[in-house]
Amino acid sequence: MTAAIEARGFGWTYRGASAPALHGLDLVLDRGEMLLVLGPSGSGKSTLALALCGLVPHAIPGVLAGSLAVDGLDVATTPAPVLGDRVGLVFQDPAAGIVLGRVADEVAFGLENRGWSLERMRARVPEALALAGLEGFGERGTAALSGGEQQRLAIAGALAAEPATVVLDEPTANLDPPGMASVFARLADLVATRECAVVVIEHRLDAVLPFADRVLALDRTGGMLAMGTPDEVGERCATDLDRMGAWVPTAWRPFLVRHGRGVSRGAGPVPTPGAADALPAPDAVPAPGATLAPAAPAPVPVIARLDRASIADPTVAAGPGRRLLSDITLEVRAGERIALVGPNGAGKSTLLLAIAGIVRPADGTVRVAAGGRDGAAPAADPAHLRPADLADALALVFQEPELSFVASTVREEVAAGARPGPGRDATVLSLLDRFGLARYADGDPHALSRGEQRRLSVAAACVRPVRLQLLDEPTYGMDREATDEVVRLLDEARRDGAAQVLATHDPRLLPSCDRVVGLDTGRIVFDGSVAAFLAAPPYEPAGPWRLEAAGEGVVR
Repeated sequence: MTAAIEARGFGWTYRGASAPALHGLDLVLDRGEMLLVLGPSGSGKSTLALALCGLVPHAIPGVLAGSLAVDGLDVATTPAPVLGDRVGLVFQDPAAGIVLGRVADEVAFGLENRGWSLERMRARVPEALALAGLEGFGERGTAALSGGEQQRLAIAGALAAEPATVVLDEPTANLDPPGMASVFARLADLVATRECAVVVIEHRLDAVLPFADRVLALDRTGGMLAMGTPDEVGERCATDLDRMGAWVPTAWRPFLVRHGRGVSRGAGPVPTPGAADALPAPDAVPAPGATLAPAAPAPVPVIARLDRASIADPTVAAGPGRRLLSDITLEVRAGERIALVGPNGAGKSTLLLAIAGIVRPADGTVRVAAGGRDGAAPAADPAHLRPADLADALALVFQEPELSFVASTVREEVAAGARPGPGRDATVLSLLDRFGLARYADGDPHALSRGEQRRLSVAAACVRPVRLQLLDEPTYGMDREATDEVVRLLDEARRDGAAQVLATHDPRLLPSCDRVVGLDTGRIVFDGSVAAFLAAPPYEPAGPWRLEAAGEGVVR
């Protein structure tokens, strides 16, 4: 039987690059197998995905080495449209592939291009949506979908044509943990029942590893560390991957030579918000003979407050009267890091946009502290602040990082948010170096990879001291090393008193947070400690939340 994928010494060097993105790749993957591809950022994982569907070498210039065949077809000599009929690809950025305004039309678009009949498309589109967890979404507008729902739509489009091979590049980065587990389980069912091949490129490993038949581990140079069963690759490569700064699945912990990594890597705990204020000042020492009274902790300033705020859905497709957020009452205090969690479409991004003043409440109020880092109360409506005052009050990292880009180079993008004065250039370059972006300093931000754009948006948000940092999926698609660096940078701002709200689907971030606020259908369904949330998550199934949070975690 012809192998689904076969590579012999395969390599690829992009035009103008001094080193190959991939080299010396040897692998054979049969139908009915799921391959997990893992490795640190920059190891060539996305390049492999582009090669499997023919975009490399047919649409992207460069030099190919060795050979790569998909379903018996040589990638170098087979036209990309022919390969496209055999391979379904889900890109790292799901929004980039959406072209039509209605969900059902978007899924049908690829089938129509393949010449499917109308009757056959009408039967297949609902099936594909159900496979991706979007049953009943056919009439919805694509512009109204959350980031996670867009990702599910991309998966539905890839599965609709029943390709022989499905390639998914970070398919669950925007999915909540139960949704992520459901996607992998459905992919495993496809492998078992249709005997297709599935290639999954992932950083969230604990959920996908149990479904993987084979694992391909890559190093930072794009070379192959190992290819084999999960246990074989774990035993051979866990320690190397750990040293490279890649995520290592929990199941491979016994293979690590050096224990404790990911648990005690930090520079020490961040002070509890308000702890420093609770210490008595030197001039507050009581006089001899005075009666000692217990000192009351100083109140921690409130940086943002929402009082019964509701946000109406502006899209026509959603129908009249639907609300994205309903009756939200919330306080965010100085030095506090809140994990904002919930299922896809729960309203997390909308809540961040409301706090930033980008969307206005139909009812209730939103207030933030303005007027400098020593301001007292959240008295200002962010929607009415002057741009300069808003920039001093808060910073926002969008779920789609390119939405915030204002400059033509990476260096200028970070510098745009920095305060003028001596040392600004050094601060900018230091941040770029911390995030591995210094070599792109004079490049176009839009030319960066998805993960690099995410790192750039976080750096730009942290270059200026503000009282409130709002970050939407700040560690999307990052390896462990980059995730740790993000958390270290946020820790520095938090020690300075900044409040932080992190909308995230990644439970590995929860141990670094003080509090969890859970949303569902636009309402707060949980507000409490991390321990209480993990003991009884308000979302079903709860298992995936505990599974990932119990994994390696981030520096703390």
